[in-house]
Amino acid sequence: MSTGERSAIESLKERLPLFILEMANNHMGSVDHGLRILREFSSLRTGFPFSLAFKLQYRNLDTFIHPDYKTRMDVKYVKRFSETRLTSNQLKSLKDEMKKLGFITVCTPFDEESVDLIEEHGFDIIKIASCSFTDWPLLERIAKTHKPLIASTAGVPTEDIDKVVSFLEHRNKEYVLMHCVAEYPTARESLQLNQIDLLRERYPQASIGYSTHEGPGEIDAVKMAVAKGARVFEKHVGVPTPDWPLNSYSADIDQARRWLESAACAFEMCGVSGRRPDFKKEEIESLRSLRRGAFVKRDVKKGETLQDGDLFYAIPTIEGQLLANDRSKYIEMTALIDMPVNTPLLAASVSTKDHREKIYQAVQSVKALLHRSGVAAPPKVDLEISHHYGIDRFDEFGLTMLTIVNREYCKKLIILLPGQRHPEQYHNQKEETFHVLYGDVRLNLDGLARTCERGEVIVVERGMRHMFGSEGGAVIEEISSTHYADDSFYTDPAVMQNKHRKTFLTYWLN
Repeated sequence: MSTGERSAIESLKERLPLFILEMANNHMGSVDHGLRILREFSSLRTGFPFSLAFKLQYRNLDTFIHPDYKTRMDVKYVKRFSETRLTSNQLKSLKDEMKKLGFITVCTPFDEESVDLIEEHGFDIIKIASCSFTDWPLLERIAKTHKPLIASTAGVPTEDIDKVVSFLEHRNKEYVLMHCVAEYPTARESLQLNQIDLLRERYPQASIGYSTHEGPGEIDAVKMAVAKGARVFEKHVGVPTPDWPLNSYSADIDQARRWLESAACAFEMCGVSGRRPDFKKEEIESLRSLRRGAFVKRDVKKGETLQDGDLFYAIPTIEGQLLANDRSKYIEMTALIDMPVNTPLLAASVSTKDHREKIYQAVQSVKALLHRSGVAAPPKVDLEISHHYGIDRFDEFGLTMLTIVNREYCKKLIILLPGQRHPEQYHNQKEETFHVLYGDVRLNLDGLARTCERGEVIVVERGMRHMFGSEGGAVIEEISSTHYADDSFYTDPAVMQNKHRKTFLTYWLN
């Protein structure tokens, strides 16, 4: 990508949201009328929180129309284009006036020669019309320019959009895809605004826009398009005269202003994107006044670790008091002072240790090991993180288990991180088979130690004491009869006494 193209792309991104006023052939073949349109609509350039562009259309009619049809005024578009024809110099004068008035300049070419002229005239952006979306000779020529692209998709099947997106991606082009309906004017029931969602979901790397052909008085559609995430918008405009009335889908200055005002209102209502907003102080204080505060349920002595049963939650709260929202199974609290029953639990009265980050790190390590192993797992799984002697010793003693299925039969994936060990245990009801899918496993069965490599299969019978670990990390497929939550017995009483030795999560591993 050249420096010139990169600069143009960055300029376009910085100008989003972008509203394009489409002149098309509404200049009616008159430079003076075209200049009048530009000058009247220039009043819209102030007062709105977005960028404004004007757009022309270029056709080389000498080659665009077949020689046998050049005089056929009975053919709709031959007549329309011929009667509104402007010379290259005349078109350049309109483009220069756009730039003078402060508009971003956009142009739609319908043939390769027009792309040459667009480059010669120095437009900022090239627009690809829906009818040209898969015009491959034209696309090849457009792709050679150093300009960002905006492409409308009216009437284009999904597979063709895929092809053009691939074409543009492979050429490192920056582009916008526009939802569009080629119905002039477009009735409300034909707007298909949900297509904006489809384009955003299918092509997340692209900016998405909305090219409108609805009646000029319609202002609700643009609000919905803004709310759905469109960031480039296009509308046909013109100035009506007794000789040249506007068509049924082109807006006059007042209609265009109401359209822009409607969009600005929608942007204001939608607020920030991609992050949570800055919450107002009044909102935070209002919510806090409704939240339950933590109080001690019994006399607590300095140095005691507070358990869930030691607290109750009620209103009202006082300044500095911990809330029910501050309590979770991952947070360990130790009293720094004596607290009599019913005392508000203040943040300054306890030391806290939050284990959530440790759990998060464990999940990330498991994901990374699974990725290295090449073992496929469902994208959404139930994770069981075992930390037999507490989460602080998880790197030494523990494992992570993914439950794939648990019916009359059970399948799980056991992940051992490097250096982890699982304490000795046995099952009275469950018989299980270990299949080593990745890594090394050191296994001890009823006191007999062995090292298992990838591919080995080991049967663990009912009542058999077993412990295992891994030096470099391992993934084990466990296949068994139905798993029962109360069928794991550890030979170390300290493990059985730890009632918080497991953390359960539902997680997306992809």
